[in-house]
Amino acid sequence: MSLVGSYVAFSKPLAAVIPVFLLAWMRFGIGAMAMVRWLKKPPSEPALTPQTKRLLFLESLFGNFLFTLCMMYGVSLTSAVYAGVIMASIPAVVALMSWSFLGERIGWRIWVSIGMGGCGIALLALSGTTVHNGMVASSAPRLTDFQTALGVLLLFGAVLCEAAYSVIGKRLTQAMGPKRITSLINLWGFALSTPMGVYVALQFDFGSVPAPMWLLLVFYALAACVWTVWLWMTGLKVVPAAQGGVFTVLLPISAALVGVLVLGESLDKVQFMALAIALAGVLLATLPRRVPH
Repeated sequence: MSLVGSYVAFSKPLAAVIPVFLLAWMRFGIGAMAMVRWLKKPPSEPALTPQTKRLLFLESLFGNFLFTLCMMYGVSLTSAVYAGVIMASIPAVVALMSWSFLGERIGWRIWVSIGMGGCGIALLALSGTTVHNGMVASSAPRLTDFQTALGVLLLFGAVLCEAAYSVIGKRLTQAMGPKRITSLINLWGFALSTPMGVYVALQFDFGSVPAPMWLLLVFYALAACVWTVWLWMTGLKVVPAAQGGVFTVLLPISAALVGVLVLGESLDKVQFMALAIALAGVLLATLPRRVPH
């Protein structure tokens, strides 16, 4: 989750020089080349059932394809700090989906956490701040206000996609190994992004991309497609989805830290308060519970 938060933040400078659909397509392509050997079915693994195939497609659609588009467009219209605040609601949403689809029990603290996460997001969305080049501005044209609001909605869409990714991933780990899950959902992501990716690539001037951005792209692709997915699926194999959602708290923290410390974004009082409220909700939901003897 720390790696996810970092690449969420670093997607902002990448999306500034490479169109989003092309960036997604190249990301999945690099990931596919890195995981060719992971596609082979181990002898001990059962053949894919129709249900498992559907789950693989949905896992890629929500967790890879739609999450990537919502996250990159959302960050490009707002900032890494905004992404950090909004994605602080992921643990609560994962718990809610785990309760709805997996039958995992959640207590009153999760419900309060959901409310606090919503308050933090609402405070950020209604604060009236606007964003320019990753920095917060005090005034801007109305179009920028609309773009910022759209960015907030897209980032929350990414939250929903990430939560669905966690819940579906828990089901998949019961039938497949982490490496094969990682490679197959990346292959679906590559297929889904290919039509628009090729269309944009034919019109794009690749020579306009600075050399450091290509290095950042390789890191982004390997972190997003290989390392984080394999680590997450390996963990979900032995951890309940709702409990795994606890660790997504590291995503907003690392995204906000990278935005402030590396990308030079600012953290004003309203954003700090929104982040504090959202993270307080996460803390409430994840504090150890007393087990009766």
